[in-house]
Amino acid sequence: MEKVCKESFRAEDTYNIGKEIAKLAKPGEIYCLYGDLGTGKTVFSQGFGAGLGIEEPISSPTFTILKEYDEGRLPFYHFDVYRIGSEDEMEEIGYFDKIDGDGVCLIEWAELIRDILPQTYYKVTIEKDLERGFDYRSITIETVSRV
Repeated sequence: MEKVCKESFRAEDTYNIGKEIAKLAKPGEIYCLYGDLGTGKTVFSQGFGAGLGIEEPISSPTFTILKEYDEGRLPFYHFDVYRIGSEDEMEEIGYFDKIDGDGVCLIEWAELIRDILPQTYYKVTIEKDLERGFDYRSITIETVSRV
């Protein structure tokens, strides 16, 4: 995937962009979400889950760090590493097994675990632009390859 930029004018757009991307997701893919608090990472994640066919509510796993969903067309591993203490803690919750598994991973606050991200992943950056409106978001999806 080359760099793709999408515009969102309301939360529903952000949700639908997440849903659209998930419909194309393949086993083993990693999506890393970047964006300040309140930019819509959780809304994007909810759409992503819907795009995988998950019907149960998707919430950010802020305190559990990992939430697993098995009911969709692929296993979905949703990480929120905002409160992560160390790389050892990531290993304890099964991070390395999940990123090498047959599901799809979505990692919120991925910049906090930069050193243990896989060699190749999709970077999803969500940014506000208040000049374009309070609910406006620019969503950029690009492949990162550190090989």
